[in-house]
Amino acid sequence: MSSTKAVLKAAKAALDASKFDVAVAQSERVLAADPQNYHANVFLGLARDKLGKCDEAAEAYDEATRIKGNEPLAWQGLISLYEKQDGRKVDEYRMAAVRLAEIYIGADDRTRSQAVIDKFMLFAKEHGTRSQYKQALGVLLPTSTVYDFLEGRLPYPSDTYVKVASIVEAEEKEHINREIGERRTRLGSRFEQVTLDVEREVMSQSTLEDIYQNVIDWSNEDEVRREFEEKLLKHAYNALVVLPSEEKSNKRNRVEDLARGMVILKHSFSLAWDIALEWKDTERIAEWDVGVLREYISFFPENGLTKVLKGYLECEISPFPAEATADDEGNGGETGSHDAAVLPLSPEERLLLMAEGLDEAPKSALAHRLMGEYYLFLEEYESAVEVARKAWKLVTVEAQKTGLNFQRNIDAITIILATSLIHYQSPKNHPEAKSYFENILKRSPMSAPALTGVGLILEGQEDYAGAIDFLTRALVDDATNIRIKAEAAWCKALNGNYALGQEELELCLPEIDGAGLQARELKAQTLYRIGICIWDRDSSIASRKDRKGAYTRFLAALQANINFAPAYTSLGIYYADYAKDRKRARKCFQKAFELSPAEVFAAERLARAFADQGDWDLVETVSQRVVDSGKARLSPGLNKRKGASWPYAALGVVELNRQEYAKSITSFQAALRISPEDYHSWVGLGESYHNSGRYIAATKAFEQAKKLENVIDQREGPVESWFTNYMLANVKRELGEFVDAIRGYREVLTTRPGEFGVLIALAQTLVEGAWRDIETGFFGRAIGGAKDAIKVSLEIAEQNPETFNLWKVVGDACVIFSRVQVHVEEFPCEDVKDLLERNIAIEEYDLFADADGIGKATLSSLIPSGEEPTSLSTFTKSLHAGILAHKRAIYASTDDNHAQAVAWFNLGHSEYHAHICLHSYQNTDKSRKSSRYLKASIRCFKKAIELEAGNSEFWNALGVATGQLNPKVSQHSFNARVWTNLGTLYLLQNDFQLANDSFARSQSTDPDYAHAWVGQGLLAILLGDLKEAQLLFEHAFEISDSSSILTKRQYALSTFERLSSATPLFSSSLNSNLVQPLFALHQLLKLSPADLPFQHLSALFLERIGNYSAAIETLKIVCEKVEQDYEITESPVSLANFALAKADLGRVELAAKDFATASDDAETALQLSSFDNDVEIMTSIPSNELSKCRLSAHLTAGLARYYMNDMDTALEMFQAALVESGDAPDVICLLAEVLWAKGGERERSVARDQLFDCAERHPGHLPSILLLGAIALLDKDSDTLEAVSADLHELRVSDSESVLESRNQEKIQHLLNTIAVLLPGSDTAGGECAEMTHLARSIILSPSSTSAWSRLAERSGDIYPAEMALKMAARGVPPLGILQAEDLARALAGSGRARDVQRAVMVAPWRSDGWVTFRETLVQC
Repeated sequence: MSSTKAVLKAAKAALDASKFDVAVAQSERVLAADPQNYHANVFLGLARDKLGKCDEAAEAYDEATRIKGNEPLAWQGLISLYEKQDGRKVDEYRMAAVRLAEIYIGADDRTRSQAVIDKFMLFAKEHGTRSQYKQALGVLLPTSTVYDFLEGRLPYPSDTYVKVASIVEAEEKEHINREIGERRTRLGSRFEQVTLDVEREVMSQSTLEDIYQNVIDWSNEDEVRREFEEKLLKHAYNALVVLPSEEKSNKRNRVEDLARGMVILKHSFSLAWDIALEWKDTERIAEWDVGVLREYISFFPENGLTKVLKGYLECEISPFPAEATADDEGNGGETGSHDAAVLPLSPEERLLLMAEGLDEAPKSALAHRLMGEYYLFLEEYESAVEVARKAWKLVTVEAQKTGLNFQRNIDAITIILATSLIHYQSPKNHPEAKSYFENILKRSPMSAPALTGVGLILEGQEDYAGAIDFLTRALVDDATNIRIKAEAAWCKALNGNYALGQEELELCLPEIDGAGLQARELKAQTLYRIGICIWDRDSSIASRKDRKGAYTRFLAALQANINFAPAYTSLGIYYADYAKDRKRARKCFQKAFELSPAEVFAAERLARAFADQGDWDLVETVSQRVVDSGKARLSPGLNKRKGASWPYAALGVVELNRQEYAKSITSFQAALRISPEDYHSWVGLGESYHNSGRYIAATKAFEQAKKLENVIDQREGPVESWFTNYMLANVKRELGEFVDAIRGYREVLTTRPGEFGVLIALAQTLVEGAWRDIETGFFGRAIGGAKDAIKVSLEIAEQNPETFNLWKVVGDACVIFSRVQVHVEEFPCEDVKDLLERNIAIEEYDLFADADGIGKATLSSLIPSGEEPTSLSTFTKSLHAGILAHKRAIYASTDDNHAQAVAWFNLGHSEYHAHICLHSYQNTDKSRKSSRYLKASIRCFKKAIELEAGNSEFWNALGVATGQLNPKVSQHSFNARVWTNLGTLYLLQNDFQLANDSFARSQSTDPDYAHAWVGQGLLAILLGDLKEAQLLFEHAFEISDSSSILTKRQYALSTFERLSSATPLFSSSLNSNLVQPLFALHQLLKLSPADLPFQHLSALFLERIGNYSAAIETLKIVCEKVEQDYEITESPVSLANFALAKADLGRVELAAKDFATASDDAETALQLSSFDNDVEIMTSIPSNELSKCRLSAHLTAGLARYYMNDMDTALEMFQAALVESGDAPDVICLLAEVLWAKGGERERSVARDQLFDCAERHPGHLPSILLLGAIALLDKDSDTLEAVSADLHELRVSDSESVLESRNQEKIQHLLNTIAVLLPGSDTAGGECAEMTHLARSIILSPSSTSAWSRLAERSGDIYPAEMALKMAARGVPPLGILQAEDLARALAGSGRARDVQRAVMVAPWRSDGWVTFRETLVQC
């Protein structure tokens, strides 16, 4: 023990000497010997503290406090240690300070204890966090162990609780914001839900309410208590809002208690008063405490609810006694009482005040309920509905917040809403209102407002028995309600019991007291209804004329309420129908409609009167007001009465007259929804659709109107339906269904013969249909339409010959005859002349006669006496008649500038058309007569531009007409849209770049305009790209209509040129696609039969497809016409053309096996085709064409003589052809065949020499090799056969186009097979084997060869090659390939199946082997 004390002393001495390491060592020695030594631990803690070892020092002090917890020395050491560490050990400091203070309390040392606490509080405030400071403040609260001993020395608890409350408030606010910020970033989170969840978590754990209550309990200051009472209520209310429904009950009770206490104490905290008022669940406003309401007004004078309450308490429907006003105070009253009096508000000021308050209280259900009730009283039903819906939503939201159901409030608001819906846009909202009332009646079966509401709805639906039942039941609950009594009596009258209804209504009159607006209106309504009962009880004229009957009651109703609209309507009916005073009737109807747009009958009478006067603006005003009122359209199924369709129909007529077709369509559709059988609305709808371009819809509308004609006839009497038929025909015309349109116009004319407008429309439609027929290729029908148009024009001219459209029709009809020249002889000259001579001095036709030579003399020569008109003269007459008709149109349109401009344009177009047409009959580039037409057309276009300079069509026409005469003028005449014409102008001026740009622009603007593609094709020809040109012409033909001559010409010509220049292989593929060019030429010759070059071209196409008879007929016509032209002009060019036609005719006759005629025609061509240095012919016909002509004639004559067995002449012809062709190898082959056929050894030797020479000079010439092989076979020349076989094998693997052709491949194969069989030294078996080998080789070289597979099948008898031949044939038929019909038939017949053999006969019935196979198949079957 003594040694321990010595060591402790040494440790103490070391501490005093600041030898802290020594002190630590000495203290540890002591503790090693005595671990429970208190002072050693204290010395160790102090030494370590001095050495900066805070944690080790704290361990030593802690050990000391465990040994002797009531000794202050260790605790003081800990406090000193914690103070040195600033804010790192505040919580430990708090525990140590409290324990040290408790030790001093045990020693009854208040001073030291307070000093410890004060020191700690100062340290915690300076160095601790907000949460640590909040914990530190807990030491000062009554719940602390030191509070009782130090009470009076510590701050007052209320002040401490206030500080704690502020800290907790800040912590909760920060926690809420932080959690919301973190959680709202999660996927799928919603801000509202996140906020609710976070607030619910925080509120459920919050201690603020207890802290607020402690502040209230400990505070001695009223202001502080009131402040924290407000905070307590607000916090409790916020917690109530976020709590789940099942946890709201206790919290809601606490909130109600807090709010009720504040109201009782008259604490002016708005939340408490709002809770007290808004949470009150009552059926009637009278159940509120008026004193509380007035106190609320006094406490919160600027609140929105206050303004609503103030206005409501002063209004007529307030259930509370009026407050004393300034007028009620005596003059001798006290000043204070006078100041407290309330100044009365006028009705306008009251309504304004309440509306302002409602805007300022958007979340107050009570304010909305009171306002809705007041709006219902004022009959402002729309506003009442809007406010009641908002009130219902607000109550629902408040119920969700508080957990209360507010059923009474909801029922009261629902009654306001449903009652307003009865009258607002009646009867549209009746189903909704009725559902509300029925829902209330389920809970309160005797609710008078609900029963009354259902009764009113049933009355509106004309279910008067049901209405009487409900209203009678309502009277049981509210027997003194005079309104319900009057309504029940009126329902009895409407149910047919007018006597009882009148009696009960008269009993109600004495009970209606008061001078207010409501009483006066009820009295007027009752008097009016009594008048209606009298009016309907006796419908005789005498009774209704009686001024002492219903008339008196109507006047009495107006005396009770001068603004009662139904009485004015009834008086208007009285004056209009019985008193015959239209002026008074008009005034009554007008007054009724001014007072109420619901007076639909009065509005209809007004609208009809205004329509009769033609005042459509007033008709629109009246109709639109009825529509806006909602009384015109009744909800379907809600009312037995139909809605009024006339307002919509009237609006449709007004909008139709204003050309506002979209609006008129909407109006007529609305009318038809109300009255689907309204005939006139269907007609109006169809006309609106027609004028707006919606022709399909217009067709359906007019067809529906036609279906209703019989119904209208039976119901309203006969109706004039011709206009419907006429408009339907117009629609068909716009749709391009001209046949139906013409039929419709003719049907109208059967009922209204001579109707001028219909005749004009019929004539125009006939012409338009004729143009469409020309476009689609129905040329005969087009001529029929033109003839009918002229006949109809004769009928029109009898009524009014001065109609511009008449002469346009006549002019266009004449032009149609000139467009379809094949039928030009059908032109009715007599009828046209008769038309042109009607009601006009024929000198008027001399207009521009100096320019075009067409005037009165031309008119007289339309039917010359004693002369049989030829086709050409009739054609010219049709052109002249068209020009004269358009001149007459100018004469007829003198008073209309626009029509006159169009007439000049039409005349110019006819002049230009005459120039183009007559130019085709001339041989020179320009004829004198046609140039006159051209100049006249230019003058006409200029005249049209003078009258209407903004018309782009006029400028375009001028540009086209001046394209060759004056390119500069032409260029500036085109506008930006006529790029094709501008491109043509540039093309004529050889500016290819600009032409290309213009055509490209035209194609992008309108890709379906064919002439733009034709222009591009012509440009491609000039640039040398013939393939591109062919594609462009083909595309132009495909998109063009049948009236386009230019596209047909260029397409047919380019196709033939491509066909002529193609290789034999490609030419054979083209021959299978000649249907389109032949069709184009057929239509071209219908439009222009005098076009000889293309008639000649059609014969060449016919020759290509093997139609030799048609080609011969066509060429004979060409030869005849060219011969006629030569006889007239004696032109060498005509003679050359005749020679060309004769040569082609001879060649076709040769193909038709008419050898004698072919020889004669070919020799004629040879005689006529010798032109030596004729300049005119050399410039018109290329020399190579003449050379080809002579070569063709020589070959034709030679072949014809050959087949006629005239070998000598044939030989001469082939020799001449050989010279003409420059030793062409094909001609050599023909010469060799003739020499061999002549039979002499010398000739055959010459033939061999010629062929050997040809083969040497033309190594790859297949015909000469094949011919040599055939001759070698006949001569049995094995050396030559080996050479030929080697050459053929070499050619078979080459890419020569002549070898690739299927026919030549067959020839090669056939020759090789024959050589293999007939070679000397080979037996039959070996020959057959060799043939099979060659066939297999052929298939390997050309696997897709149908003929090779067919031959292999025939030789082998195997089914597989036959199947392959059929498959290859299926792949090679057009358009997939160029397989011929014979090859397909051969493949079909080779399969051996009956169905394929039948198809083979159908494909090529001229092949005998197909029939043979067919017979064999039938025998086998």
